[in-house]
Amino acid sequence: MPSAQRRDSPRGQAIAERAARVIPGGVNSSTRYIGDPYAFAAADGAYVTDADGRRYLDYHAAFGAILLGHNAPVVNDAVRAALGGLDLVGIGVTEPEVELAERIVDIIPSAESMIATMSGSEATAQAIRLARAATGRDLIVKFQGGFHGWHDAVARNVISAPDKAYGRDPLSKGILAQAIDATLIAEFNDLASVAELFDRHPDRIAAVILEPIPHNVGALLPTREFVEGLRTLTAERRALLIFDEVITGFRHALGGYQQVVGVTPDLTTFGKGMANGFPIGGVAGRRDLMERFNGRTGDVLLAGTFNGNPAGCAAALATIGYLQANPDFYTRTHALGARMREGLTAIVAELGIEATVAGFGGVFALYFAKGPALGYRDLMRNDNAAYVAFHRGMTDRGFLMLPMALKRNHVSGAHTEAEIDLTLEAARDVLSTMEG
Repeated sequence: MPSAQRRDSPRGQAIAERAARVIPGGVNSSTRYIGDPYAFAAADGAYVTDADGRRYLDYHAAFGAILLGHNAPVVNDAVRAALGGLDLVGIGVTEPEVELAERIVDIIPSAESMIATMSGSEATAQAIRLARAATGRDLIVKFQGGFHGWHDAVARNVISAPDKAYGRDPLSKGILAQAIDATLIAEFNDLASVAELFDRHPDRIAAVILEPIPHNVGALLPTREFVEGLRTLTAERRALLIFDEVITGFRHALGGYQQVVGVTPDLTTFGKGMANGFPIGGVAGRRDLMERFNGRTGDVLLAGTFNGNPAGCAAALATIGYLQANPDFYTRTHALGARMREGLTAIVAELGIEATVAGFGGVFALYFAKGPALGYRDLMRNDNAAYVAFHRGMTDRGFLMLPMALKRNHVSGAHTEAEIDLTLEAARDVLSTMEG
């Protein structure tokens, strides 16, 4: 059970101070610094332990990379076995790479062929480059609020302030203006906004890239008409449809959200939960498209020394193998997610808080705004300060939720009903305090 209560963190603060002297900002990814807890020392199952020995029930789950639970024995054992044999060679191919590609082709509806990368950002970069090569076009469409990695083509318009939403809102300095302007912004669940961009830029849009559920802003759920409409529209306009399933892939169904919704994109990117925390990602899709990565006959560069490394492949094969052998994983995590969402809905109603509970499967988010939340325009009504305060209050009580507006929470395979109920008790306490 959680043991954390907000108090002094001398060891964590000391580690954070050391980090700040040698790492810019003290963290290796810009959203990792959250204050207390400053540093972590151990993880097991549904729990993480900070450097001062406080234990947290983990709903952050490394932005969703932890699917089965921390240090899942089935995954770690497979990695240990891999490390005892072949390490990185960097030429030719290894059997684990082949086996992983065969497994992906077998389970993901859009997959006729696959390449391995080291991360989701690399996967989306490869998919976008491939789309431009295959179509001979220069523009990409993404949705306000969608995050597809750190690279220039998509590093814009994620959690935008109301005065910047839908306008020019790059995430970083140092991006060429041409790269920013080559990505167009549409509204999620609004097919007309996408069609308008195709009309405004005839024969220039190479692809539409979509998080089927935009989990980077919580959990906006797509209507079936919207996703089916995107499939029809892109086909009619001879553009590609890319599903970015880096978060939704393997978490919501073995075949990704495309299996759930019954719509098959041209390309799919994936990563995070596929290896339960080990670094790996990939792109899969139509064979005629993927063959452009062929180093002998294709025209799209595929490179990466660590692509298909034995440890990552072993972790992915073990994770996917577990999911194949235990289909009740989804029944169970979906039920736990529903228990959490139903409980939060009852609590905010009981307390008279204007809030909307959203989510799918094992993912949940509590928006501090009146629903429904269908697109980013609806999220601009969210009380971001309350969102952060709720997550901070939960973390201070030992339930780790990233204290940042619109960030989602994840139930892993290691959580239990008792822990969900304990979390709901804490949520009632936090929300009551906030209201008071």
